[in-house]
Amino acid sequence: MTPLSLLDFCTVRDDETPGESMARSVELAQTAEKLGYDRVWYSEHHNMPSIASSSPAVLISHIAAKTEKIRLGAGGVMLPNHSPYVIAEQFGTLAELYPDRIDLGLGRAPGTDQNTLGRALRRDPMAAENFPNDVVELQGYLAGRSVIPGVTAVPGAGTNVPIYILGSSMFGATLAAKLGLPYSFASHFAPTHLEEATRYYRENFQPSDVCAEPYVIAAVNVTASESAEDAARQTELVHRARVKALLGRQGRSLTEEQLDSVMNSPQGHQIVGMLRYTAEGTGEQVVDYLEKFSRHAQADELMLSFQSPTHEEVLRSMEILAEA
Repeated sequence: MTPLSLLDFCTVRDDETPGESMARSVELAQTAEKLGYDRVWYSEHHNMPSIASSSPAVLISHIAAKTEKIRLGAGGVMLPNHSPYVIAEQFGTLAELYPDRIDLGLGRAPGTDQNTLGRALRRDPMAAENFPNDVVELQGYLAGRSVIPGVTAVPGAGTNVPIYILGSSMFGATLAAKLGLPYSFASHFAPTHLEEATRYYRENFQPSDVCAEPYVIAAVNVTASESAEDAARQTELVHRARVKALLGRQGRSLTEEQLDSVMNSPQGHQIVGMLRYTAEGTGEQVVDYLEKFSRHAQADELMLSFQSPTHEEVLRSMEILAEA
């Protein structure tokens, strides 16, 4: 069976504080550890009221202290928002505190809007153009081979925190193949280039001292329940919430009747289509879907984004899949 891991957005639900969301993330990681999932990753987002994982390193440190063995990582750190040196120190610190448990996924998207990027984060939008060089610089710090003479990451040097290139296009696939690094594709929300990107990565992979063979992680949404009917109910509620949230960021507040109309519109179909890769149904049905998806994506590991309307349903979905 393909290894199964989790992606946790640390979602802030209605009438909930970020602290309460983080407490739920602790419970999710503890449950994942008990059920035998391989790892949990947290993604960097900014200026999004519904996502509390703006600082993956801090969140990982908190959750690692409340778990025992499950791997934890960033999925990912948006590297153009930071200097490679600071990220090496942060994840070097985590690696020293929690040996052999820390991963570092790297993305080049800002994880926010352009206004936040330029005015609040004070980053140049063109910083993403230097992403390949920043990855190499970061690798050097973690390996104890700094590209800047006289500068060492402490902590960091010699920790060799595993680096993964994240992507949803050909850019990440090309870079990961060239550098000989594992590659994680964000097919849970950007399904379009999955086949093309993973195929290119495997065919053009250049072995490195950290990765002798290509390694693909593909993300997929999961909703497992006791019955197919209930899983379909949960999926419908998740789709409606996603459409409402995305349009809310555009300043559009919708009544339920208006949402009904949008769901059946081309715009609604486009938003829901981002979740094309979704395993839905009973445990057996979800397992069957994941096995087919794994072959389709040429994946060595699946990163699961559990999609249920409530935290309790997410935990039960995790249990149902683990049991199956």
